[in-house]
Amino acid sequence: MPDRIATTRWTGDLTTGSGTVTLVSSGAGGFTFSLPTRAGEPNGQTSPEELVAAAHSACYSMQLSALLTAAGTPPERIDTTVTVSQNPRDGAYLITEIRVAVLAAVPGADAEGFRRAAEKAKETCPVSVALGGTVITLDAELEQVPA
Repeated sequence: MPDRIATTRWTGDLTTGSGTVTLVSSGAGGFTFSLPTRAGEPNGQTSPEELVAAAHSACYSMQLSALLTAAGTPPERIDTTVTVSQNPRDGAYLITEIRVAVLAAVPGADAEGFRRAAEKAKETCPVSVALGGTVITLDAELEQVPA
């Protein structure tokens, strides 16, 4: 797989400065951020935590799709929401919890098989593995679809 590249330019001090993250590999654009919008209301800006949430939700969805397909029950749809919480600990602000919520429509899947795949996706998605020092919780729900 090819490397993926993002760059950041930060100008100014921490409290009054701001930055732009640019997604170089995809060319998908640049996103501004600052401490006031990171610590408070986003006001149209992103944050490192939101970017982690985006990466995790995308990775998790793809991993779950692969596992369900390998089990013979390809998904019709997977909706994943990842919430990243940052809290003070040991005198610093750290990412202390990541919550993954998934609702999927998977024709032919039973609840137990889906739950096993959802847990395995949480454990094996590359972003989950990279964030292994953080508590990651999962709420997985299988949507009932007509057979």
